Amino acid sequence: MTSLAALLVLGVATATLPGCASDDPAPAFEAGSTASPTASPTGGQSAAPQARDGLGGPGASASPKPANKVLTAGNPNGKATVPAEARAVDTLKPTRTIGTGTAASCTSAAVVKAVAAGGVITFNCGPAPVTIKMTATAKVRNANGPKVVLDGGGTVTLSGQGQRRILYMNTCDQAQGFTTSHCQNQDHPQLTVQNLTFADGNSTGEKAEGGGGGAIFVRGGRLKVVNSRFVRNRCDRTGPDLGGAAVRVLSQYENKPVYVVGSTFDGGSCSNGGALSSIGVSWVVLNSLLRNNEAIGNGANPAKSGTPGGGSGGAIYCDGNEFTVRIAGTIIENNKANEGGGAVFFVSNNRTGTMRIENSTLRRNPSAKFETRGFPGIFFLGARNPTVTASTLS
Repeated sequence: MTSLAALLVLGVATATLPGCASDDPAPAFEAGSTASPTASPTGGQSAAPQARDGLGGPGASASPKPANKVLTAGNPNGKATVPAEARAVDTLKPTRTIGTGTAASCTSAAVVKAVAAGGVITFNCGPAPVTIKMTATAKVRNANGPKVVLDGGGTVTLSGQGQRRILYMNTCDQAQGFTTSHCQNQDHPQLTVQNLTFADGNSTGEKAEGGGGGAIFVRGGRLKVVNSRFVRNRCDRTGPDLGGAAVRVLSQYENKPVYVVGSTFDGGSCSNGGALSSIGVSWVVLNSLLRNNEAIGNGANPAKSGTPGGGSGGAIYCDGNEFTVRIAGTIIENNKANEGGGAVFFVSNNRTGTMRIENSTLRRNPSAKFETRGFPGIFFLGARNPTVTASTLS
């Protein structure tokens, strides 16, 4: 990714920040103020295929009903309306099932094989919660799908054991197969993870596409996260523009948003974006909880002289041009950034991006060096000040 310096002079408790740019495709998305800001920031995709339906294969064994809701995720008091396309996928008739009824039958190899095969995937690991220790990263094959759904039924944890990334999808990775002539803008695969816990993922040292994404890395297609937990995930400690201890996303079909619904991100650590990170991608975060995440790099972006760069977006790091972020019914608390945006770092280089915060609470998200006056925990450069409705920023 290339970088572009952007400078904003802010008031009390603020400092200067070098902004950054991307040459990736830039999304445009849908995106009300109780805050009273006093500082105001300054302010071509190729043809896409028709959308396709289908699960990518014949039916398999019946899905265990996701009735054992052992998993508790998100903000239970969040009241944001969830649009139909952001809801959990019906998995009552799965394409394939991992496991034969015992914990021992649910292995890393079985997960890797199922994800590569695609379709709607459920687990049958017995009645008790189970942790599957991943010995390899599960990778989506781009020709298998077009829908890839991974549903843990509320009882399954996938663990990277602090050693590896857990899940990977990249429509522009030749090793996973090309399926269109415009890999950066295709409607498939459509990846959904739901009712799952992703723990101890670690993408440190991964160099493809700039790295990041300790639990999940996605480029292209679509991604949706529903009723899932992300705990103790990691990515590289330094670097000006990499990030996403839990999730890193680069480009989405027709600039459509990544949906994060009813999910928790806890204890993530990366150079930037202790939970979520993207370049040129829009997000809709609904009824979720992001806490105790940290951006631990230093030197911002582009990196200041003598520093490795990074340290922005304690919970969320977003960069690019035409993209939007909507946060609704969500709590973002106790995150921190060594540089700017203890809660959210948002830089739209061409000043077209917008952000909305609705019925949410952002609190105790310290920014060590800079943030936008009037928006505690946020550093923002975009089309206009963030729109804040029925929310608390402190």
